[in-house]
Amino acid sequence: MGDLRRFVEAQAPVYATALAELKAGHKQSHWMWFVFPQLKALGRSSMAQFYGLHDLIEAHSYWSHPVLGPRLKECVLAVLEVPSKTAHEIFGSPDDLKFCSCLTLFEQVSPDECFGVALERFYGGRRDEKTMALSEDRPTR
Repeated sequence: MGDLRRFVEAQAPVYATALAELKAGHKQSHWMWFVFPQLKALGRSSMAQFYGLHDLIEAHSYWSHPVLGPRLKECVLAVLEVPSKTAHEIFGSPDDLKFCSCLTLFEQVSPDECFGVALERFYGGRRDEKTMALSEDRPTR
């Protein structure tokens, strides 16, 4: 299992910028991997591999982290506040797909409704099938 410090360290210099971009409704810089993480098995690039979460247990640890969990929720809520834009318009491609994967993953390990609400709004309630398949029969919260 990975060390979550990699996320805290990666976010430190760019978190304010990432949050501002989300609130403005237009992601412009490169922080998706460590602000909206997904399962490691989904990624191909070195960044996706380095910042990918190994399993639901590590995702739960991320959500429970005193810095990372609140930041993830703050970012999801910021995206939900963007009026009249699709995930594709906010994130571009393929980051709109990564956002769906992240939401699907954290909906499984968190009791917070923000993930399901975002999936409903931006993806018509559709969950990422690959994330769901990789998560089957694995421990959750």
